[in-house]
Amino acid sequence: MIVLHYTAMLSAEAACERLCDPEFEVSAHYLIGQCGTVFQLVDEEMRAWHAGAGQWGDITDVNSRSIGIELDNDGFSPFSAPLMDALEGLMPGIMARWDIPAANVIGHSDMAPGRKCDPGARFDWARLVRGGLAVGSVATGDVVDQAVFAATLTRIGYPLCDPEIRLAAFRLRHNQGATGPLNGTDCARAAALTVNAASSH
Repeated sequence: MIVLHYTAMLSAEAACERLCDPEFEVSAHYLIGQCGTVFQLVDEEMRAWHAGAGQWGDITDVNSRSIGIELDNDGFSPFSAPLMDALEGLMPGIMARWDIPAANVIGHSDMAPGRKCDPGARFDWARLVRGGLAVGSVATGDVVDQAVFAATLTRIGYPLCDPEIRLAAFRLRHNQGATGPLNGTDCARAAALTVNAASSH
C-alpha cells in the first residue's frame, strides 16, 4: 500500500528533523516539501514507522506492508501545486515497483479512523483519481441503508469501529464537506468503490 500523511509541522525541514530522530520513533519513506522537493528518508525495502495502530482490509501491520509519504502541510491549508506535482511524479514509480493498485493508495485516516485525520479535508483526492493514482467516485443517490453501508465499508477496507467515526473517515476522502447523518451520496459512492476494492486485498 501507499499511505499518505500530512506533517502538521512548521516546515519540511522541521518534519525531516523529527522523522530522522530515533528518539521520536517515527519515520516515513518519503517527505515532500511545499516547494516540491522530495526527500527519501527510508529505503523502500525497509519498514518505516509511519502508520501506527490501524488496519486496512485484512492487513493489521500496515507499517510492514506500505510505503509512507509525508506531505508538508499544516492540515488546514490547501496543498501547494509544487507538492502535488511532485507527489504525482513520485507515486507511479512506487506503484509499479511494488505492484500497488490504485485502490490501495489510502490516507492515514482511512486505516486509523478516529485516531488520525490526515491527509485531511483539504487534500485533493480527486486529482489523484483523475491521474489513476487513487480510487474515488462522484456517484450520487437517495437510498440510505445503514447495514449495507457498514458492510460496504468493511469490504472496501475500513476497520471496524464506531459507525459515526467510520462515516467521518469515509467522508474525509470520498464525500468531503458532507455533514450530518449518513446520506444517499455516501451510500452510492461506497457502493461504487467496491468494484475497485474487490481485487486489491
